[in-house]
Formats: sequence, structure tokens, C-alpha cells
Amino acid sequence: MIETIKYETISWSHITKPTEIDFKYLIDTYNFHPLDIDDCKSVKFLRPKVDIYMDYYFMNFHFPAFDKSNSFIEIRELKVFWGKNFIITLGKSQWAIKDFFDNEKSEKKLDIDSSDKLLYIILDKLTKMTQNVVEQVEEDVNMCGKLIFSKKADKPIHKISITRKNIIALNTMFKPQLPLFSRLQNGSIEGFADDMEDYWGNILDYYQKIWDIVEDCGELIKGYSTTFDSLQVNKTNEVIKILTLISSVLLPITFIASMYGMNIDLPFQNSGNSFMIVVFGMLAIILLMGGYFKYKDWI
Repeated sequence: MIETIKYETISWSHITKPTEIDFKYLIDTYNFHPLDIDDCKSVKFLRPKVDIYMDYYFMNFHFPAFDKSNSFIEIRELKVFWGKNFIITLGKSQWAIKDFFDNEKSEKKLDIDSSDKLLYIILDKLTKMTQNVVEQVEEDVNMCGKLIFSKKADKPIHKISITRKNIIALNTMFKPQLPLFSRLQNGSIEGFADDMEDYWGNILDYYQKIWDIVEDCGELIKGYSTTFDSLQVNKTNEVIKILTLISSVLLPITFIASMYGMNIDLPFQNSGNSFMIVVFGMLAIILLMGGYFKYKDWI
């Protein structure tokens, strides 16, 4: 269903779950290119892009959002038809742009004099939401830095793995979209209103800061992951070393116990103090080996 808000000469239409009837309406009313309509019908995520025509632009944007568990980042796609007197946004799920549209429809607080200004307000809203998502990921990275020194490994491994996955998702999402905002700012995408360079520059600055945070988080989580792996390897080596030392001490004692368990004549076997002699001998071996290990700084 197509819903529309009117601002004097400008209109903003939003389609939450486009149907074939909606697509036919767009073709008949606005004469949009069939390839753009095919892109809107596609169930696969398209790369961020802009298609330039004589009387309108077709743009595809990606923005991040957390899933229902608030753990993993998902891509939310926004398709926009941008003409001189209209903005048409399409999305297949109830999301921020739908909430923004509904609030504006009920309150109508925006002062709009061009479609360029309306597009800027929409992108500015989504970019600020993106910054909130990235800041939450940044907090997760800082938490990973604290967890890597915890005694139990399960929680740090889980947190680091999820955070790395989210950073990769953000990186994949932002990298191809940055040139799109650059084209808006430098005038490669001319638009329909004058004096919009500062507005697009503001969006680009926001986006560049977000991109810098994502890159920094990527470097940090990579370092935390390497540090955590090194700590776990060191702990494993310490455990193996202790077990090896214990085995080394027990080996001669086990040999002596096995010898005296045989049914043959052995030294001190007939002595009344044979048990104490063997026990003290074993203790002497333990002390000697312990002293040697300490001398070698193995323990």
C-alpha cells in the first residue's frame, strides 16, 4: 500500500511491502525504468548505487540495525526514487524509515521546500541511527578488551566472535556506500535544488566519522583476538608444563614402586624398616628433582 505526505509542491510516498499493483502504479504514474522496478522486486540485497535519468534518480542504500536478539547486525535496505517534486521510499519491513514516516504523517513537523531537502532529512535521520548502532558496537569492542583477561574462555570467545562478525558486516555495508555520499557532496549527482553542497557535506562528514570508528574497531578487535589467543596458548602451555613436571617426578617413583611390587629379591626387602627406607628414598627423589627444576627456573 502506498502512503503519501504532501508538502505544498513536494510529496513523500512510502511503500512498506510493495505489491505488483504498487509497481504497476509506479510505472504508469512516473514512467520509471523497468530495470529499476526489477531491482525493487529483487529479494537479494543490491549493492549501494545510484542510477541517473533525465527526470529522476534511483538510489539504493544500506543501513545497519540489530536483530531481535540485539546481538547480530542485519542489513536494512532502502530504495529511493528521487524526482524534482517527489520522494518515493520502499522497504519490505517495518523499520526506522516507516516509523519516521508515520510520525511525520501524523504531526507533519518538517519544513520542506525541495525534494533535495527532504532526501537530506531522511538520510540524516538514518545516518544518525547508524551512528548509534556503531557506537554500540564500539562499546562491545571495549567490553571484549576487558573480557580477554577473564579466567573462563567461553564468554570472551563468544563476545569476540559476535563483535568481529558485526564489524565485518558494517565494513561490507559502508565501504561501497561511501563513494555514493561523496558523489552527492562533490556535485556529481546534481539534484534538483541549489546550495545543497553543505548539507551533503554534513552527511559525508557524519558518514566518514562512522567509517573511521568502524575501521578503528576492526583494528582493536583484531588485536584483542590475537592477544586472547596468545593468552590461551600461554595458559595451555603452563598447564602442559605443570603436567609434564608432575609426570617427570612420578616416573622414577612409579618405577621404584613397580620394582618392589615384583616377587624377586631386592635391596632392603628383608629389613624391618624397608617401607620407611623406600618412602624416604622416594621423598628424596622428589626433593632432588624439585630442586633441580627450581634451579632451572622451570617452576
